[in-house]
Amino acid sequence: MKRKIFADTDITYDMLANREPHYQAAARLFTLSDAGKIQIFISALTIANIHYLISKQLSSNEAKQIIRKFKLLVNIAPINEKIIDLALNSDFKDFEDAIQYYCALENDVEVLLTRNLKDYKKAQIPVMTAQDFINL
Repeated sequence: MKRKIFADTDITYDMLANREPHYQAAARLFTLSDAGKIQIFISALTIANIHYLISKQLSSNEAKQIIRKFKLLVNIAPINEKIIDLALNSDFKDFEDAIQYYCALENDVEVLLTRNLKDYKKAQIPVMTAQDFINL
């Protein structure tokens, strides 16, 4: 059975926008998904965030085209009322991080990947950077 990994918006954007110095680790991660070695989950919120960020550099249609191709590599986890309620009532300082975290928990992933480790200190699942995961 493939490992279930959750990638937050930063990891996804690092790969899609070729953001250095984080691009290489993110690209390796998504290559593992493409090869069928892991399953990567992202939240539906990440799709909206990514479209917004990419369309600041490219047109909205170009951003959509990039997302159409990208979504072949990932599973898009829905966000529901339970996730929003958990995030609203959590101790997270960053609401978007709370949504990502509870989305990951609700989808029974093994590890959450982010570059923002400090916001996940009380996580009930392992949280690490893409590079740390690749190094395993």
